[in-house]
Amino acid sequence: MKAIMVMFDTLNRHWLPPYGCNWVHAPNFARLAERTVVFDNCYVGSMPCMPARRELHTGRYNFLHRSWGPLEPFDDSMPELLRKQGVYTHLVTDHQHYWEDGGATYHNRYSSYDLIRGQEGDLWKGHVRGPELPEAVGRSLAAGMYRQDQINREYIRRDQEEEFPQAQTFTSGLEFIRHNSGEDSWFLQLETFDPHEPFYAPQKYRDLYPHDYDGKPFDWPPYGAVSQTKEEIAHLRFEYAALLSMCDAYLGKILDTMDELDLWKDTMLIVNTDHGFLLGEHDQWAKCVQPFYNEVAHTPLFIWDPRSQVRGERRSSLVQMIDIAPTLLEYFGLDIPPDMTGQPLGETITTDLPVRDVALFGIHGGHVNCTDGRYVYMLGPAGEINGPLYNYTLMPTHMRSRFAVAELTDAELVEPFAFTKGLRTLKVHGSGAHRGIDLRTRLFDLEKDLEQQAPFRDAETEARLQAAMVHIMREHDAPPEQYVRLGLTQSLSS
Repeated sequence: MKAIMVMFDTLNRHWLPPYGCNWVHAPNFARLAERTVVFDNCYVGSMPCMPARRELHTGRYNFLHRSWGPLEPFDDSMPELLRKQGVYTHLVTDHQHYWEDGGATYHNRYSSYDLIRGQEGDLWKGHVRGPELPEAVGRSLAAGMYRQDQINREYIRRDQEEEFPQAQTFTSGLEFIRHNSGEDSWFLQLETFDPHEPFYAPQKYRDLYPHDYDGKPFDWPPYGAVSQTKEEIAHLRFEYAALLSMCDAYLGKILDTMDELDLWKDTMLIVNTDHGFLLGEHDQWAKCVQPFYNEVAHTPLFIWDPRSQVRGERRSSLVQMIDIAPTLLEYFGLDIPPDMTGQPLGETITTDLPVRDVALFGIHGGHVNCTDGRYVYMLGPAGEINGPLYNYTLMPTHMRSRFAVAELTDAELVEPFAFTKGLRTLKVHGSGAHRGIDLRTRLFDLEKDLEQQAPFRDAETEARLQAAMVHIMREHDAPPEQYVRLGLTQSLSS
């Protein structure tokens, strides 16, 4: 048995033909839906990028205990467990967060890996004297990441598609597939950073979306409220669509290769993403600083399981990233560790067997959100101060740096959690906590308000969802201060 996971970053399900979009050029996503099971109720768990990947490895939520960071010494790692039991695991990725401080322990869990450079502000090409920066919409010209990205683009030219990191990532992944198609027991994680911002694509994909625009360069939205002109907003959305069409083209190469090599008979295919993105909806750009509306939280998922061979069908069960690790372990016939709280999806793929009634999701220090498929409940802090909040970790790093000495001055070792395998962790006050500006509690009824334009409050529904939330938090041994922060202290004592 073999498995391939094609993972995109920042893929908004509302822009895909299988989920109702009729104007984005993405024929291979439509083709994918014909060959797989399409999940209609897949939600994020822990946000954003590396918290989601920790879930991919460990099969359990990250955001209740810590913010962005590496795998911990006590974490179960799905690819490492596969490797130790004789399944060859290979990672191909251009996701630069893997080689920053906050992602440094992930890629070495695989049997082998290929890291492709150049995405976003990847510290790749070294120019002592930087380029003359173009005046762009929404970006600070002094920002180091923007400067580095402009340097990188000198080596990634729009008329040379093969220079783009995504193109190189898929080329490397296809090389692995072709070389090993006759072998058994392997898992390939083929992961591209696209269509994550900046929305920089080869010209031929931009040509799919002709439009009049003669303004400043704008392919990298700020995180926050939309303040641009209608022309700038439309232009940025077309830039995202162009990059998504590039993703679609390279997905097609995977489907072509599976057809050519007849891999459908013995190879699981998973196509997923870590989260979506706001592209002007709710008058907001991006993610993380806003409430997690469905444009961010409600994600696409496609799975082909050669055992059941179900294709062209849709599933309504609530599923999440934490289910991917147990799904792959079960597929390869391995035991699922007791600390994994996600569920294998084999039977859900076959019969739509539910694996949960309520899904929990959020970011460390932000709303704790839950959904039962109809309602989305966003529970914010009970008081004016968003606290208390602590990180629990033995790997004290942020995205691109170690914790500062000042942050660790008052850190203390605390008693183990249920999942830390007897290890005590550092309790660090507030480090890396969410700094969103709008943490008011909200409730949405998706049957009546699919676009989440009319938040309301209903005591009975909120009480039911709070009870489900508390149950899930207890299952994950959430720290006591999370209940205090959210005003769930009665639940803590009961």
